[in-house]
Amino acid sequence: MIDSNSFMPLNFVKKEPLTGSIAGMRYRFVKNEDKLLVAIWPEPFCFEKTAENKKQYQEFSFDLAGRLEAIQWLNAQYEAQIEFWNSVNTMEF
Repeated sequence: MIDSNSFMPLNFVKKEPLTGSIAGMRYRFVKNEDKLLVAIWPEPFCFEKTAENKKQYQEFSFDLAGRLEAIQWLNAQYEAQIEFWNSVNTMEF
């Protein structure tokens, strides 16, 4: 699970995308005009090398409230699809 207290501030995302992973689930935060666009997809590939149909997106406001909502969404998606994320850890590509 992602802890909002230890997560990078939005100032980082203003300059470049922020990526990370949690046990099979990769994620990416990027500033898209005045919104925070968050994507999740299964391991093992990077964002650019993953097929678009394997990605899920959600948009949030680009402020502290949006950052917190995005982290909550990430954690909720991880929990809701935990069996899938765990299974990609064992897949061979």
